[in-house]
Amino acid sequence: MIGALEILGALGLVLPALTGILPGLAALAAVGLALTMIAAIIVHPQRQEYTSIITNVVLLALVLFVAYGRLFIEP
Repeated sequence: MIGALEILGALGLVLPALTGILPGLAALAAVGLALTMIAAIIVHPQRQEYTSIITNVVLLALVLFVAYGRLFIEP
């Protein structure tokens, strides 16, 4: 389920830029992926998977950058 959500989120980031259809979808996809990464950052320590947190923090920073750019810089 999580993998499917991440694939749909990635498609939501890429397809609006490629097609020009619903450009606001990219911002929503970025926010959704950010929420997924925040949840992963919370869950990984509970499962003692500490090395995965670094990857999640980097991905969180990237999707927040995209969300900020799509919401405030280039809406």
